[in-house]
Amino acid sequence: MHPDTPEPDADRTLVLEAFADTIIPGEKRTPDDRAVAGASPGPGAVAAGAVELVEHPAGGLAPALDAMVLALNEHALDFAAERRLSLDDDVPPFVALSFDHRTALVDRLTRPDHPEKQMWVGLALFSNMAFDSAAHRSTPEALAAGHPGLLTIGYALPNGDGLWRFAPYSYGRRLADPHPDTTATGSPA
Repeated sequence: MHPDTPEPDADRTLVLEAFADTIIPGEKRTPDDRAVAGASPGPGAVAAGAVELVEHPAGGLAPALDAMVLALNEHALDFAAERRLSLDDDVPPFVALSFDHRTALVDRLTRPDHPEKQMWVGLALFSNMAFDSAAHRSTPEALAAGHPGLLTIGYALPNGDGLWRFAPYSYGRRLADPHPDTTATGSPA
């Protein structure tokens, strides 16, 4: 968690983790993990730091998280009532939904015609950013710590001195003749 962020309560963290895990699922951290459903092998958005990223003041969502968690739990209660699902009240309503039900609810909330779509798509994007780019960490530090998303997508490790250098890559042949109006700088005329 960012040092300027107030300590969130445990239920809020569980809901944010469950939402992030719905976007990029991962394996359970422990057998009794309720937030991470274990729908996919390997680490997902939670292990990649999605909650840390969404709580970071620079992202802009941190002040709205309490309201978003409240709204998500209300949507989960409505969803459960529609389907006559019985939810375990030991955890927040969204966390109590099965992975398939979480996925169906998030699908509903992010549809083009949903009035709150922008809010939920924004939260989903943070889960993706945490996994795909480790936006909340410096890239060298994230790689040194074994960031699961960067390693999964094959992000190149820096050289021994911490700098990235790439050999010139090419197919080794000309792929097409340049357009006859192309200038010496490569721009079209």
